[in-house]
Amino acid sequence: MKQRPRPSAALLGRRRECAALDELIQSVEGGLSASLLLHGEAGIGKSALLEYAAQRATGFRVARVAGIESEADLAFGGVHQLCGSFLDHLTELPAPQRDALETAFALRSGSAPDRFLVGLATLSLLADVAAERPLLCLVDDAQWLDRISAQTLAFVGRRLSAEGVLLLTALRDDAPEHPLRALPQLEVSGLADHDARALLTRSAPGRVDPRIRERVLAEARGNPLALLELPRTTAFIAGSAHATSVSVGNHLEEEFRRRVQALSPETQRLLLLAAAEQAGDVSLLRRAAEALHLHVEVAAAEAEASDLFTMRSMARFRHPLVRSAAYGSAPPSEQRQVHRALAEAIDPHIDPDRRAWHLANATAVAKERIAADLVDVSTRAMARGGLAAAAAFLDRAAELTPDPARRGARTLRAATLEAQAGEFSRAIELLDSARLHPLTERDEAQADLVRGQVLAASRSASAGLPLLLSAAKRLEALDPWSAKQTYRDALYAAMTAGSVPQEAGTAEHVAAAILSVRPQQDPTRDDLLLEGAARLVAGDAGGLHPLQQALAGYQGDELPPDEALGWLPLACRMAHDAWEFDTWSALSARLVELARVSGALAVLPSAFLLRLSNRVFAGDLATGEALLAQAAALADVAGGSVAANYGALVLAPWQGREERTAAIIQRINADSLLEDEGKVVTATQWAAAVLANGSGRHEEALTAGRAGAAHPAEMGLATWSMVEVAEAAARLGRPDEAGDAVRHLRSRALASGSDWARGTAAYVSALVTSGQDAEADYLEAMERLDRAGVGALAARAHLVYGEWLLDSGRIGEGRERLTHAHELLDRMGVAAFAERALTALGTSGVPVERRPSAASSPLTPQELHIAELAAAGMTNPEIGAELFLSAHTVEWHLRKVFTKLGIRSRREIGPQLSS
Repeated sequence: MKQRPRPSAALLGRRRECAALDELIQSVEGGLSASLLLHGEAGIGKSALLEYAAQRATGFRVARVAGIESEADLAFGGVHQLCGSFLDHLTELPAPQRDALETAFALRSGSAPDRFLVGLATLSLLADVAAERPLLCLVDDAQWLDRISAQTLAFVGRRLSAEGVLLLTALRDDAPEHPLRALPQLEVSGLADHDARALLTRSAPGRVDPRIRERVLAEARGNPLALLELPRTTAFIAGSAHATSVSVGNHLEEEFRRRVQALSPETQRLLLLAAAEQAGDVSLLRRAAEALHLHVEVAAAEAEASDLFTMRSMARFRHPLVRSAAYGSAPPSEQRQVHRALAEAIDPHIDPDRRAWHLANATAVAKERIAADLVDVSTRAMARGGLAAAAAFLDRAAELTPDPARRGARTLRAATLEAQAGEFSRAIELLDSARLHPLTERDEAQADLVRGQVLAASRSASAGLPLLLSAAKRLEALDPWSAKQTYRDALYAAMTAGSVPQEAGTAEHVAAAILSVRPQQDPTRDDLLLEGAARLVAGDAGGLHPLQQALAGYQGDELPPDEALGWLPLACRMAHDAWEFDTWSALSARLVELARVSGALAVLPSAFLLRLSNRVFAGDLATGEALLAQAAALADVAGGSVAANYGALVLAPWQGREERTAAIIQRINADSLLEDEGKVVTATQWAAAVLANGSGRHEEALTAGRAGAAHPAEMGLATWSMVEVAEAAARLGRPDEAGDAVRHLRSRALASGSDWARGTAAYVSALVTSGQDAEADYLEAMERLDRAGVGALAARAHLVYGEWLLDSGRIGEGRERLTHAHELLDRMGVAAFAERALTALGTSGVPVERRPSAASSPLTPQELHIAELAAAGMTNPEIGAELFLSAHTVEWHLRKVFTKLGIRSRREIGPQLSS
């Protein structure tokens, strides 16, 4: 093992922390990656630990980021600071990632990139840099990073695996909701008493009165910076200090404030100037200082002699608390004066955003010219994908806007951007603030819309429904296009929620509102989609005709990406409810691909769920499993696991996985955000019914199926619960109990006329009839379902027909049909129903041989998924983009796949997986 430099004496008492850092450095030297968040109070030693890591990481390339409080609103400032010296590697990134990062860094113009696509691009860039030698990324004062940079680095930290990258971040404890809290954490606490005493002896080696020594120890509470600084303070030398409950950070900042105020006025002004312009640009500071008539060399010499500040190649404060003290000790009038000097010293053509920010801080009164400049800065930040930054600039612009109406409109726009950035609490605060100003009727509608979207996203689909509906109604006369989009989103939310308490608003309420709108003389496909969906929700099967017209339009036309991402989710959902299987298959595939290529990761969870459900009905459970893995990976990096949970709920019962299905049902039932949504009952009870029918527990299936079918207006899984009711009742010999379900399915099938609809109707009809009528229905069901491509239900039709043949005494025909059914179900992975076919064959006297489960594969689920994608011809970057991993991590997993399968090349993966 290579010898490392000896740790610095400044790390006295940090054996545990240093050992943890050494272990991480060693693992990254071995080719892995890691991330760690160091957190603790100000002055506790986080920065010293970062420096320790930099010393120990011999042979590493080191990249540094320091959060800057005044730049917390400059979008992607932190990420740009980290990656600025690596931009020559941008050409190595896949085109969508390269474009996203270049747009974020204002290196190119384009549509605002999705923040997760920027995160993936940053991960890929760092991995590419680390391919040359290990990379150590040090992020200090992370509490002052701009929000989008913090989110990006949190994404990177969660997805690091085998790139040779170590990401170490330092964060104060007063930022409990910070995005970087998602990373593995190490708390940095105060030094033990004997170490604190040793450090105090080093910092004050002269004879110190024992009473003062004990007061210093009590006040510092093991904080290294306090132990170094407090003995130098006038208060302690005078013996007037005493231990209090005030935080050490506050106490130290107050002491630094006293030391700053002890300097000459000119030196205080220089420190204030440097504190206001925290980038440390010496040439900029000199220009601004000249405008303030400061003698820079004299003031800088006094500041350096005070051990508070240096001004050499860069302007640096000894500690961020000194910066806070220098800025906070000045009166507001002087703060505004230095901001004005800095603004005048900045070239507006080179850095208009920073200039506008300083001008905003240089004024205490509302000024439209400055507010308008901030609006321009906000627009540029939004174009780069920095929604939170854009919102912050708009918020400040609103504060400086003289006109109350314009102030309200800008505050509302800031709230809209905060909502889009996922900052829901801040969005609500701004919405409340906007209401204090005069708003137009259009703005009132927009306020309802944003509040409804926030409630739907942060609480549940049902929580936001009333406000979405209110906004849509208000917008009808003001902005018909926006009203149409809002009705669309309200209907999708209502159908997603299922049955809800009446006071919360229901799908029927939304449908009634849509149908009350005066119809267009020349309706578009969007109009037809809304009309057809609303009529179906309202119980009018005649809605199928306009719905089918609309779906044909969506399938046949190329849509602009924004339009497609907005309308295809509802179109996919309604293709399912209209029994148009081919259309559902085509549109769901297009939606997933479009969302992925566009980087629209907000749409991707729904797209995955819609496509996964389609593939399960098709009997393609392997693709369903792959989509579930992608949905789970997306949930891991983006949060929000609802779509992944529902995807697992659709898949697991068909696979016959008892424990997994039960665990998913428990997880969904425990989600407090979903407790008022009827979809929870419908979906979980449908899953329980499928699982029970597959295992031959038909009484249990009948009970669950009835609960799942309790609200037919939900359509979707409520409809499919009726199929489970029909089968369970038939197998129990109580076909009359399936009467309502069968009649409902038949009526919908007649209205649709598709093979899927008529095949399903024939399937349930066969279950509850007898004799030649039953056989005719079985034959029709199998033919139509096979032709429609609904493989899972078609295979079940073969199974129940085979069981019916056995029950009818036609043993030979029954065995032949059951053997075919088992082959179909087993090939699909529909394990429980396949087992049911084997059981039936066994009772007929056919010896059966059960093959070993696919679960015996030596590959982990992630390795298997990567292997399947590689076998399909995808490159490592393409696989990484799909799974939100770096190409280097994909390559690492593939090496393990090769070892486990005993192969040497990608060409051998496919044959090995199929063997």
